[in-house]
Amino acid sequence: MQIQIPSISENIRIVESFIDNAKDQYSLDDDIYGNIMIAVTESVNNAIQHGNKNNSTKNVILRLLLDTDAIRFVIRDEGTGFDYNNLPDPTAPENLDKPGGRGIFLMKNLCDEVAFNDEGREVELCFYI
Repeated sequence: MQIQIPSISENIRIVESFIDNAKDQYSLDDDIYGNIMIAVTESVNNAIQHGNKNNSTKNVILRLLLDTDAIRFVIRDEGTGFDYNNLPDPTAPENLDKPGGRGIFLMKNLCDEVAFNDEGREVELCFYI
């Protein structure tokens, strides 16, 4: 399964529907569904805002891959990528009051595996089922 959406934050609703369909189609339990919803929508939001800089002419692609023991979501943007190895720690005292910077931290805590590819233009979120 795959969808492609223009980089407009209102399109998160389409992503939520995509995840709802996956929940029904693959009979995902509520715990994993909640983690998937938060992590994938956060990743797509990052792709729209940071990757594609809210440029509606650029797209975000969301793919779902089903393995025998895991469900994977691959999110790709058309941005320049980012240095995912040198991100500030959102739990450090100097960052606690900052409004952003928690998305990737959240993803890493909600997913069983997180992998960044293509210089950060693509993120793969893996959930064991």
